[in-house]
Amino acid sequence: MSVKITQFEAENVKRVRAVELAPAENGLTVIGGRNNQGKTSCLDAIVWALGGDRMRPGQAQREGSALPPRLRVRLSNGIVVERSGVNGALKVTDEEGRRAGQRLLDSFVEAFALDMPRFMQASSKEKAATLLRVIGLEREVDELERQEKDLYQSRLALGRIADQKAKYAETLPSCPDAPDEPVSASELISRQQEILAKNGENKRLRENRDALDRRRAELEARIRELTEQYNDVCEKLKYANFTVAQLEDQSTAQIEADIRDIEEINQKVRVNQEKERAEDEAREYRAQYEGYTKQIEAVRQKKTDLLNGAALPLPELSVSDGELTYQGKPWDCMSGSDQLKVATAIVRALKPACGFVLVDKLEQMDLATMREFGEWAESEGLQIIATRVSTGDECSIIIEDGYAVSAHQEAPAGNWMPGKF
Repeated sequence: MSVKITQFEAENVKRVRAVELAPAENGLTVIGGRNNQGKTSCLDAIVWALGGDRMRPGQAQREGSALPPRLRVRLSNGIVVERSGVNGALKVTDEEGRRAGQRLLDSFVEAFALDMPRFMQASSKEKAATLLRVIGLEREVDELERQEKDLYQSRLALGRIADQKAKYAETLPSCPDAPDEPVSASELISRQQEILAKNGENKRLRENRDALDRRRAELEARIRELTEQYNDVCEKLKYANFTVAQLEDQSTAQIEADIRDIEEINQKVRVNQEKERAEDEAREYRAQYEGYTKQIEAVRQKKTDLLNGAALPLPELSVSDGELTYQGKPWDCMSGSDQLKVATAIVRALKPACGFVLVDKLEQMDLATMREFGEWAESEGLQIIATRVSTGDECSIIIEDGYAVSAHQEAPAGNWMPGKF
C-alpha cells in the first residue's frame, strides 16, 4: 500500500502564516490563490518536512514573524512528521509512539515527488534514462541504442560513397558505338599479316600460271617433238586455271583504318568501362546501404518490442534515439499538461511506496485538461497536491495572505495567534 499525506499543517514558513490541509486520498487537491499569497510556500513546507534539511528553504521563517516555523504532516501509514523551532528540528513518530528519523522517511518518500521541477528540467535523455531505470530496461536499451548508432554511422558512410559513385558515373561520357573490350593492335596486325600472306600465295599462284602459259607457247612451237610434254603441261594448266578461278583477294583497308583508329577506339572502350565500373560500385554500395537499413530497422523493432513488453508507467511512453517520447512526441514537443502527466507517472513509478506527488503552477492546464489529469490520478490511486493561480471552484482551498481559507471566505483579521499541533 503506497503512503499518502492525510493531513498537513504549517505555521510561519516562508509566506505561510497558518495553513491546515487534508488532501484527497486519490486524485487532485488544488491549492489556489492569487500570486504571492503563499501557495508555493505550502508545497515548500511539505518538501522541507519530508525531504530533510537539504530541502530546507533558504529563508524558512516567515518575514516579520516573531515565532519560528512549525510543520506537521500525518501520513497514511500512521507516521507523524514534525518540524519546529529556529533550526526546524525533526521529530518522526510511528503509530505506537516510537521515534524514528530521516532515514525512515527516505525509505518510502521519492525525492522527485517532492521536487518535480528537478525532473521537469532534466534533459530529455536523462528523463529517458529515468524511465528505463523504472522499467528495468536501461542496460538492454542502451546496448540497442549503441548498435543502432553504429549501424546508422556505417550506413551513412556507405550512403555518401554510393551517392559519390553515382554522381561520378553520371559525369562520365558514354560511347555507344565502341566495342565492349579494348581492341588489340597485335591482333589486327596478325590478321593483316595473314591476309597479306594469303595474297602473296595468290600472287605466287598467278605467277606460276603465267609461267605455265609461256611454257605452253614454247611447247606449241615444239609440239611435234614434245607432244608428251605438251600434253602434260596442258593437264597442269587445266588444273592451274581451275585453282586460280576460285581465288578472291581480300582488302586490308578496313584493318589498316582500324589500326590507325585503335587508340581512339580503345579510349572509348575505357570510357565505357569506367562508367560501368562506377555504376557497379554505386549499386554495390547502395545494396550495402539497404542492408544496413534493414539491420537498423530490425534493431529498432527489437527495441520497440522490448519497450512494448515492459510495464510502462503510462501507455504510449517510449524511448526513441535515447530520448523520452510520449504519443510519438519528444519532450519539447509535448504540451505542458502532457509533460506534467508524463513526469508525474514516471516519478510515481520510481518509488511505488510513495503515493503522492507535489506539482507547482498547475495553471498551465485549462479546466477540462486539469479535470482529466485529476481523473487519471484518481484511477491510478495517486495523490497529487498542486498549486494553481486561481480562486475558482476547482480549488480545494485558497491561500490568501498566508492563510488557508475556503472559497468566498476572507482571511482572519487582526492579530493571529498560532495554535498548538
